[in-house]
Amino acid sequence: MPLRHDIRRGATCMLAATALFTIMSSMVKLVADRIPFNEVMFFRVALAMPIVWIIVKRMGDTSGLLQTKRFKGHVFRAMTGTLAMGSSFYAVTLLPLPEHTALSYTQPLFVTLLSIPFLGERPGIHRWSAVLLGFCGILVIAFGQGAFSAGVDQWIAIGMFFAVVQGVFSALTTLLVRGLSATEKSTTIVMWQSILMTCFVGVTMPFVWVTPQGTEWLLLLGIGLTGGVAQVLLTEAYASAQVSSLGPYSYTSILWASFLGLMIWGVLPGMPMVVGSGMIIAAGLYILHREMRRVKKQ
Repeated sequence: MPLRHDIRRGATCMLAATALFTIMSSMVKLVADRIPFNEVMFFRVALAMPIVWIIVKRMGDTSGLLQTKRFKGHVFRAMTGTLAMGSSFYAVTLLPLPEHTALSYTQPLFVTLLSIPFLGERPGIHRWSAVLLGFCGILVIAFGQGAFSAGVDQWIAIGMFFAVVQGVFSALTTLLVRGLSATEKSTTIVMWQSILMTCFVGVTMPFVWVTPQGTEWLLLLGIGLTGGVAQVLLTEAYASAQVSSLGPYSYTSILWASFLGLMIWGVLPGMPMVVGSGMIIAAGLYILHREMRRVKKQ
């Protein structure tokens, strides 16, 4: 799909995708009281399969779509993607929605760190400073939730842990996709990801299955379809404008998470969440800025 260089279209698609992903997270949280998080994941990936096929069709030629000489690479990429989604879905069941959303922005921090052993990169003082700022933001949110206080609900600390772990696996996924992109078509990567993630989650269903009741079916259907449509919109956004110009719009999920947290659970984000998320967002935007400058110099 050719790049259209239409910033208004790109921004609109990014804003819509961001809103839908946040709505999806709120539905995951609503259904999590009775349905295991990996069963929720299965509905997310399985119901999105037809929509992923639409994305693939729009991205280009589908001839020889699944032909690959790097099947192991696709397996590892799907494994890290499954672990990232699992960590995120589990964390959102334990944390307030705004805090979970803020911590989902840690991926750029871990991409910078993991690029050292995986890609042999040597981040300069600017990117190291941004990483440090981002991790300070994580600590601010953690202290705000009382994660290090005596007698605090242990599930809050566990939720914080898995929210950050999600950033690690998301970063690994990003680096694996970079490696695969050198020899594989993007459509091949997307399709194998969808197929393998569905299989990985599907094999756990006999061990965890809980039959949904009433509105739970609607929520699970909504999770799959909302996530799939959000993927389409995200793909359209990146096909319409440069990543550097769309980055700021992706952070509007904080606003959506705060609004939904208030409307559904009656919870307003506290000052530690506001300050901590601001630090993480600033770090992510600065890392993106430095990365785009580096690419332009090459």
